[in-house]
Amino acid sequence: MTAVNKIVVLGAGNVGGSLAQRLAEADLAHEVVLVDIIDGLPQGKALDIQESAPILGFSTRVVGTTSLDALDGADVVVETAGLARKPGMSRSDLLEKNASILKGHAEAVKARAPQAVVVVVTNPVDVMTYYFRQVTGFSPSHVFGESGTLDTARFRTFVADALHVAPRDVTGFVLGTHGDTMVPLLSLTSVGGVPLTTLLPSHRLAEIVQRTRSGGGEIVNLLKTGSAFYAPSASQAELVRAVVRNEHRLVPVSAYLSGEFGERDVYIGVPAVIGRAGVERVVEVALSPEEQAAFRGSVEAVRADLNVLARMPG
Repeated sequence: MTAVNKIVVLGAGNVGGSLAQRLAEADLAHEVVLVDIIDGLPQGKALDIQESAPILGFSTRVVGTTSLDALDGADVVVETAGLARKPGMSRSDLLEKNASILKGHAEAVKARAPQAVVVVVTNPVDVMTYYFRQVTGFSPSHVFGESGTLDTARFRTFVADALHVAPRDVTGFVLGTHGDTMVPLLSLTSVGGVPLTTLLPSHRLAEIVQRTRSGGGEIVNLLKTGSAFYAPSASQAELVRAVVRNEHRLVPVSAYLSGEFGERDVYIGVPAVIGRAGVERVVEVALSPEEQAAFRGSVEAVRADLNVLARMPG
């Protein structure tokens, strides 16, 4: 199976640690590096993961460090660092603090891994992805964010529960922001090829859409002291695998728009083909008038945060 030389995961919290484990077990790289500012945290998690290799049979070397020097020559970088949401906190509340964290990381990636493909996870992800690319000056195709992939997984889960079917048989897309203005596309969702809109009444569909939009918040409120990491890390591992193995996967991610869907100079969740070069192309799909209006509202929400970002010092 195809593997790259080095994948670097920035941030060794619950998301970063879980992701490093998934990447190692999939043997996607000769080396997976966990980086965090808390000395001992990345080293300890890396060693713990490495010690599972004889049991699980993977060959990847997992190491942890506090030094951004570890970015040297990285093929893929996943940015997970940043503050997690707390109950009652919106993703926009995180903007200023997380932008300050990402700035140093983006500068280090630019200097040490100029050929890397970067997957941004840090919230608010559409804005942080835009900012990361802005700081690095990378081609937009080489920087994209995890958004719709996770939201679609949640959406598919809720649909499968409602219909008592296998989650893998539910297909569809969630567009827009990774937040309250996301747009689950009911018109393009099917179960084993059968249109979803013929299987559930409109009020049940509306309930599923609302639960998907508040999916992250639901878990935050249940955990009380953290946010989701099992499904997010699975989503991120899927994206990294698509890059490493050049799978040309059609998945929803936060991608840069240059006229697609009538929008420019913004990162937002859209269907895109992901391969070794990152975002190979954005795939435009037909939206109903209601979906188009919702998508436009989602873009406006991101632009509002971008305006806040533009006014920040430094």
